[in-house]
Amino acid sequence: SVPVDVRTAGGDISRLVASFPGLLVDSIDGTDFFVSLRTMRKAAEYVRARKGPAFVHARVIRPYSHSLSDDEKLYKPPAEREAEARRDPIVRFAQFLTTNGLATADDFAAMAADVEREVNDAALKALAAPKPSKTSAMQWVYSPDVDPTSSAFETAARPEGKPDTMVEAINRTLKDEMAREPRIVVFGEDVADASKREALPLVKGKGGVFKLTHGLQRLYGDDRVFNSPLAEASIVGRATGMAVRKLKPVVEIQFFDYIWPAMMQIRDELSMMRYRSGNHWSAPVVIRVPIGGYLRGGGPYHSQSGESIFAHCPGLRIAYPSTAVDAAGLLRTAIRCDDPVLFLEHKHLYRQTYNKGEYPGSDFMIPFGKASLRRDGDHVLVVTWGALVQRSLLAAQQAEKDHVSVAVLDLRTIVPYDWDAIAALVTRTSRVVIAHEDQVMCGFGAELAARIAGELFEHLDAPVRRVGALSAPVAYAPDLEEAILPQSHDILKAIRETARY
Repeated sequence: SVPVDVRTAGGDISRLVASFPGLLVDSIDGTDFFVSLRTMRKAAEYVRARKGPAFVHARVIRPYSHSLSDDEKLYKPPAEREAEARRDPIVRFAQFLTTNGLATADDFAAMAADVEREVNDAALKALAAPKPSKTSAMQWVYSPDVDPTSSAFETAARPEGKPDTMVEAINRTLKDEMAREPRIVVFGEDVADASKREALPLVKGKGGVFKLTHGLQRLYGDDRVFNSPLAEASIVGRATGMAVRKLKPVVEIQFFDYIWPAMMQIRDELSMMRYRSGNHWSAPVVIRVPIGGYLRGGGPYHSQSGESIFAHCPGLRIAYPSTAVDAAGLLRTAIRCDDPVLFLEHKHLYRQTYNKGEYPGSDFMIPFGKASLRRDGDHVLVVTWGALVQRSLLAAQQAEKDHVSVAVLDLRTIVPYDWDAIAALVTRTSRVVIAHEDQVMCGFGAELAARIAGELFEHLDAPVRRVGALSAPVAYAPDLEEAILPQSHDILKAIRETARY
């Protein structure tokens, strides 16, 4: 209902794009059938001749109100509505046909009757169809054919070579999977070694700001590994369309902090594609995202967490490895899965030595929803993931000096998460601390704490405690960053308080 001259700078979109080099621009009356036909043929020929893209700005009318709740009489003067009615393309084309003796009023009446009958028949068929069963409400949220939580995705590791960092493990997994599956395409900001292939022999290559895609372009070519514009919504939207057409996009959002322009594409298009199409379409895209802080200077635009927000996207799976081996196994599961996956990679963990591991082989997979018990204990359970796993282990070692035995459970995936493992350990320890890097308020730990309190209350001997970041952006100053993000001593304090309760 907003006029073009109000919502478009300069009042004319075709004027705004006229200076793009190689772009064919035509501005036409879109209600004129013959002008439209000629222009679209011209545009198609231009594009097919590989001269460049074409932009057709067709000025049309909106013959009716925007929706049943909208009454255009409230904001369109009578003269404007009458002028639009005179430009109605159906009326204009009918006038052309009758004027030139190509059709009669009786022909149009018969055509209208046929259309009305077809629409009424379709409506009656829809009304007669059985109503969906309430038990089918969860149908088509995820793939009915490929279950990444199943034993089919639990394969044995075959370690090879020296211990890898998480960067090396992810890079090797991408190389192996691209060799196995030719439908995989990798794109994002700076993921190629060089935007221009002729430069490759002259440079070492970039391969992402963290080097995780280094060498892929040289191995698999520009058609499968390429750079994108700095436009996160475009990256995810493009990947969604490619996945619908049966390609397997593995895209990168350069930093989690900049994923928000893509939120609508992720929430409304990607994650719901299967559900809203009744399983006719699917978009099993993998979105790799460096996440998190502990960078001592990353600041508010390179240190964000927020996995709980994406846990509210039905149809989207979320993996969050803390070790190199888990990164390889979970990424392979994400790629071979038939659902969209948000694959979170903690930047602070990329090149640590404590989470290194031998590459587990080209078929190693870890099922989603299967946590890893990093340390066993009998007195207090710490449920954690990401960068907080190592900090929880350090806190557990300190607690042992106080004769407090602490179990540390690494969830590894957020959606789904391993409730069975949590329940078994809560039943045994009766005391729980949940530690995550995201803010305490509305962090994913709140969901876990609520479920533990609701379903395992009789097994608890102490309140469930949560450890997380303050409700503040991550500051640039290292001392402030340390105060804002949860540290090992914060987890240790929660363990001691829980043990003493």
